[in-house]
Order: sequence, then C-alpha cells, then structure tokens
Amino acid sequence: MGLLQVAIGATMSTLGDTYKEFFYCDSIPNEVLVVRGRKHSDKGAHNNGNDNVISRGSKIAVNDGQCMIITDQGHIVDVVATPGEYEFTQSSSPSIFASDEKLGAKLKATLAQIGNAISMGGDSGKEQRVYYINMKEIMDNRFGTQNPVPFRVVDNKIGLDIDTAIRCNGTYTYKITDPLLFFTNVCGNIQQQFDRSQIDAQLKSEFLDALQPGFAQISAMGIRYSEVPGKTQVLKDAMNEALASEWAERRGISLERISINSVTLPKEDEDMIKQAQRTGMMQNANYAAATMVNAQAEAMQAAAKNSGGAMNGFMGMNMAMNAGGMNAQNLFAMGQQQQAQAQQAAPAADSWTCSCGAVNTGKFCSECASPKPAPAGTWICSCGTVNTGKFCSECASPKPADQGSWTCSCGAVNTGKFCSECASPRP
Repeated sequence: MGLLQVAIGATMSTLGDTYKEFFYCDSIPNEVLVVRGRKHSDKGAHNNGNDNVISRGSKIAVNDGQCMIITDQGHIVDVVATPGEYEFTQSSSPSIFASDEKLGAKLKATLAQIGNAISMGGDSGKEQRVYYINMKEIMDNRFGTQNPVPFRVVDNKIGLDIDTAIRCNGTYTYKITDPLLFFTNVCGNIQQQFDRSQIDAQLKSEFLDALQPGFAQISAMGIRYSEVPGKTQVLKDAMNEALASEWAERRGISLERISINSVTLPKEDEDMIKQAQRTGMMQNANYAAATMVNAQAEAMQAAAKNSGGAMNGFMGMNMAMNAGGMNAQNLFAMGQQQQAQAQQAAPAADSWTCSCGAVNTGKFCSECASPKPAPAGTWICSCGTVNTGKFCSECASPKPADQGSWTCSCGAVNTGKFCSECASPRP
C-alpha cells in the first residue's frame, strides 16, 4: 500500500512539474542585493508540482536594473541581463507542453522522471532556482574615519613637504558589475534574499582601508587637503585601483561615487601649514615691502600715542628700523627686479616655436624662414582674408565645405589635399 501511495504521489508531482511556469521579480529595493524569483501563479488548486523544479519552456521576465541567474542542481546554467521576456529551454526537467521536442520523446522523458521520483520516495530529486541580482547603484553608504588617515601635504611654491593625518566623513555608492562573481563568491544559493546589511560592514571596513593609498596618490599629485572634496573623481579612481583585488576581481563590485562632507587636520598641523604659507608669501619682495610699510604705519600710530612722549616713541621706531637692516624702498626695488626677471624669462604672448626649434615673434622663422603656422581651424577666403568662423569677416562668404587650412610637418600652410611644398598628404 505504501509503494502505491508513493507511485501515485510521484506521478501527480511529476505531472504537475510538466506545466510551464512564469517567473518574475518586483522592483528590487535599495536594501536588497539578491532575491529569489517568484512564480506568477500556482497553476491551479490541483497542482502538486515541486517549487524547486523549473520545467522546460518556462517564461522568465527580466526588468531594467536586474540580472537573472538560473541554477540547476547548484550550478549556474544561464544568465540574462537584458530586459524582456526569456524562455528557459535548457532545463533538465521535461515538459509535455514544450515545443522543442516531439510528443513521444516528451512522454518518454516524463515517464522516466516519474520512475526516478518513485525510486526516491516521491521526491523529484531536482533543485532549480531563479535569482535576480540588483544591478542598480547602491546609495547612501556613510563613512567616517575613526582614526586619522596619513596624508602628505606638498606645496612646491613655498617648498612645503610634510606628513600629517586627516579625518573626513561622507558617503559612497557601489554597484555590482559582475553578477556571476558576486553570486559565486558572496551570496550563493540563498533561500530567499541577500540584504546589503550582510556585507556593508565588510565593504565599509575595506573602503576605509583603501582611503590611505587613495590619499597617498592624490597628495603625490600636489592636491592640498582642502581641495579633496572637489577632487572626488580622482580619489574614486585611486581607490578603485586600491580595491581592485577585493572588490572588482573577487566580488564583482566597483566603487561608483564618493561625496566628502569635510576634511580636517589636527589643529597644530593646520596652524603650522598656515604659518608656513604666510612665511612663503614673503618670498615676494613686493609683498614683503607692502607688509613692512603697513607695519611701519601701525608703529607710527602707536608711537604717536606713546605715554612717554611721541619723540621717544619715534626714536625707538627708528632704532628698530635701523637694526632690521632693510627698508621698504630696498624691498620695492627688489620686487621690481624680480618682475623684470620674470618678464624676461617668460615667452612673449605672440611668440611661436618653429619646427626647427627656434622661438619667433614675427611671421617668418628667423632661422629657417619658414612661415608662421596658422592657428588650428583657420581657413582662407577667396578674398584673401584668414578666418576662423563659418563666414568670412570681410565679405561674409561662407566657409567652403572642402576647404580648411592645415599646417604640414614642413611648416607650410595649405588648404588642399596635398602640401604645396613637399607634396605630403593632408593628415
């Protein structure tokens, strides 16, 4: 009697599994990373099918921002990330309603499935599941540095190069970019869903560890700590490089965005940097002279208010000036000399460098007589005027479609397809 009941149950269950199903997933919330697919209906009150069996020919819907994964006996057998309706034709569970085989073959496969279920006490012996992975950007991951992060402050203008430590806080976002890696190495065959709370603590810890090499890269670029909130793209690229082995290569996750609210230094380091910057400003003789003039004016006001007499105050001020060994006039003279030297070192505004290496200011090179290259995008009108816009500035003629000046490697300016000097083709 028991064997008969097992046979009846196995037959009813296997026949129920032959019905095609429809799987779907609602919009995945931001708190969920992976969720198991749901069947649209239970195929009627008389259905005795197994929930872990997906019959051949079943339909599966995939929405935007989702990636669908099908597992059969624990192995990934199919992956779809394109939105739309998908038909599962690779199932190991036959269906008499599938259209890919003849009826006789389908009945034979179904009978074999019934026999296998009877031998296993009525169980199908199948484990097939549909999972949906959240491919959207996971928002609002807050962070804050509990311990200061090393940061190197470099200011080449004043010769400043010190090691300090900063604290910062803000938010970051991440995204699953390789669903196969994430499913295989992180969540696996979960029962119902995998929430971000199960991995966020680990990701946050690794994010904070990557801040140190990230800050090291941007400080090496000469970016000041106060500029870090405006250089989040540079910081993101540096941190993605630091997180590549743990996030991208192991879990299939990438860091998408970073928003930094504030960056602070220890008070003593911040005061030291500001003082060094103020001192560095005195390298400019004109600024130093102006500072001295302002100090002298304040000293004169203080001397006039001296309770011991204005004359004594002015005598003390003159003694201090003579002891300093420098006056404002000398500093202003030094400033003018610095400006003159800077102007001599700087190239002229209208200078250009010839292909031979000579720097010129005229229309022809002083060394090889090559003509000055025309600016990029210029063209010569039939009236002889050189223009940069779509119409001639003299006769309003439109720019010819097949004309446009270009400079050859030999230095000649041309408008045709070949150089008029060396016959080189137009780049």
